[in-house]
Amino acid sequence: MSTEQTDTAAVRVDPGTLTGERQALEQWLDFHRATLAMKCEGLDDTQLRTAAAPPSDLNLMGLVRHMAEVERGWFRRVLAGERDAGWIYSTKEDHDGDIHVTDADTWAEAYATWQGEIAHARANAAGRGLDEPGSGKHRSGETFNLRWIYLHMIEEYARHNGHADLIRERIDGATGD
Repeated sequence: MSTEQTDTAAVRVDPGTLTGERQALEQWLDFHRATLAMKCEGLDDTQLRTAAAPPSDLNLMGLVRHMAEVERGWFRRVLAGERDAGWIYSTKEDHDGDIHVTDADTWAEAYATWQGEIAHARANAAGRGLDEPGSGKHRSGETFNLRWIYLHMIEEYARHNGHADLIRERIDGATGD
């Protein structure tokens, strides 16, 4: 069991107030990505695996792993049409495998995977117009444009950052924005 502290070096930059639409969307998404990393800072692997609000088994490491899955799904499969970009943690047997962490799962792996998916997301979005439809389809069969994906990702992070606030406060009393 690792007692190593997280080392995310999260740098959160407030979004500009006089930006264009695309820049604003990208800045808000990066703001929320950094917020989740900040919620995990200073905790060891055991704390990051802790489901601190029973009966829920939601935990901070699982949230980071979940967001890696979400980044991968929207930016690789739906936007870029990468059909071979399968699930990272989830399986047919355990659809919530991203949240269901074990003692063998580490922050170093979860964080690196999440950051790798963010890098893919940025690369796949670069050069695409906001109105341009993705090259792939969602599991619903629908096609989404980049604007919709950005807005959804901001909403997804904002919702889970609220969860992360509560989990972190239950673990060590830390609160923040």
